[in-house]
Amino acid sequence: MDARIEDYALIGDEQTAALVGRNGSIDWLCLPRFDSGACFARLLGDDDHGYWRIAPEGADTCTRRAYRPDTLVLDTEWETPEGTVRVTDLMPQRDRTPDVVRIVEGVSGRVTVRSTLRLRFDYGSIMPWVRRADGHRVAVAGPDSVWLRSEPAVRTWGEDFGTHSEFTLGEGDRVAFVLTWHPSHERRPPLNDPYEGLESSVTDWRRWARQCTYQGPYRDTVVRSLITLKALTYAPTGGIVAAATTSLPEQPGGVRNWDYRYCWLRDSTLTLGTLLTAGYHDEASAWRDWLLRAVAGNPADLQIMYGVAGERRLPECELPWLPGFVASSPVRIGNGAVEQLQLDVYGEVMDSLALARSSGLPQRPHMWGMQRSLMSFLESAWRQPDEGLWEVRGGRRQFVHSKVMVWVAADRAVKTLEEYKDLKGDLAGWRSLRDEVHKEVCEKGYDPERNTFTQYYGSRELDAALLLIPRVGFLPPDDPRVVGTVDAVRDDLGHGGFLRRYDTDDSVIDGLPSGEGAFLACSFWLADALHMTGREEEARELFDRLVRLVNDVGLLAEEYDPVRGFQLGNFPQAFSHIGLVNTALTLFGDDQAG
Repeated sequence: MDARIEDYALIGDEQTAALVGRNGSIDWLCLPRFDSGACFARLLGDDDHGYWRIAPEGADTCTRRAYRPDTLVLDTEWETPEGTVRVTDLMPQRDRTPDVVRIVEGVSGRVTVRSTLRLRFDYGSIMPWVRRADGHRVAVAGPDSVWLRSEPAVRTWGEDFGTHSEFTLGEGDRVAFVLTWHPSHERRPPLNDPYEGLESSVTDWRRWARQCTYQGPYRDTVVRSLITLKALTYAPTGGIVAAATTSLPEQPGGVRNWDYRYCWLRDSTLTLGTLLTAGYHDEASAWRDWLLRAVAGNPADLQIMYGVAGERRLPECELPWLPGFVASSPVRIGNGAVEQLQLDVYGEVMDSLALARSSGLPQRPHMWGMQRSLMSFLESAWRQPDEGLWEVRGGRRQFVHSKVMVWVAADRAVKTLEEYKDLKGDLAGWRSLRDEVHKEVCEKGYDPERNTFTQYYGSRELDAALLLIPRVGFLPPDDPRVVGTVDAVRDDLGHGGFLRRYDTDDSVIDGLPSGEGAFLACSFWLADALHMTGREEEARELFDRLVRLVNDVGLLAEEYDPVRGFQLGNFPQAFSHIGLVNTALTLFGDDQAG
């Protein structure tokens, strides 16, 4: 496999994001939102599907690249026989319209630089009409228009269905390109100064990063993960997308290619806890408020995921004109799992709202009424089989993790009533539900012969989600059943020193062809579980190996192939970065002097 997911860096403006390769090419960008159609889709196709490359003439991959410390501003440098040139990429916080700013600067010598821009709207399927207007190149197709200008103006021409520029820079010379999207029916977008955008972006990101309260080991990596989570936040609503991409494969050449540009309820408790513990209360409050808006309505209609503004309809379809990353097809947009029943999300929502209440976030008057409605639904629905945390497409089962999270919902409801005497609810009924679920899980979801909980009732399969049993308080960490489960999961699902989610070779459960990499969030869960069960040295050793998997700019995808040594799945993945921050806080929170 020549192309690698970890070859990319991320820039963004908290409403969308772009992926920039080591060769100076932006190969993925959706405008104006994370879940909009891509105008650069070479990531999932080829040159004809859209990209924008700026690099020295004849150069290939860069010599070095790095984010400016504590920012999302990316510097990429090439050393050539003629001299050195730097490209600075960023997306300033937008006023009305999204901008991509690319500032090219001569560092030494005299270097000729080429810019090649191929805009293809709607995921590479629509070639726009391009014209000149007001000093810009303007590309228009349907509802989309993109305006490109340079400061100062450089020689630009159209050729081979693309827009090309060429210029030579000496030491200290600079050329700034600004690419702006806006609706095609509106007048020309306002002109934003690229250098002011650079200065304000650096200032804003560093001010935000300084809020981080964590001072322990690996702090730079932790802050980079927090910046990544911030970059995956849709600022107008507070929703956090699972990833910036769709259809990056969990198995090269396979069909495990999903759209992750949406917000999952399963991430809610871990995300909220991460933000609160790291000192980001405003972001935690915004995420909690997004959660409340998204889940409002009939509890029976609760979905596992929503759009960035809380949209419910996310129909899944395939894009046959895109061959996929390293020929991994189909390429999908939308996500059919939105129609699944996953009972665990009720527990995750209840846990999140209990955490929000106990942490002192501002209360919302309708919050407890909504929680009571969720509990009323669970009282009658909890015995149903479901598709489970991993959204399997092989049919519903009585997944143990789902039942554990039902217990969490009842437990948090009981504890809330016990602590807040002014709230009303069915305390006796919820205690009874909590006891009944606990008893059933311990009887039907536990294998006494192997001393481990199992993936679903009556099965012999295991599931990495079982590692969360002590974290959510279902059983204490020193319970022999917990220790036995941690050992069994590590032994059975271990993959090159990391952890798979479950046995994907069992196609009956999964409903898909076998094979995927080690799941990074689960590997962080294993480090947490080892810590909780008293195996501190093993936990820290595993965490150290996980941290070493970040790419050269500190980013993680969803999975990792320990055999071939590359990242897999959508990128960058919020769940992986949440796991990294949470585990650092768990392992090193008490020795912050580091």
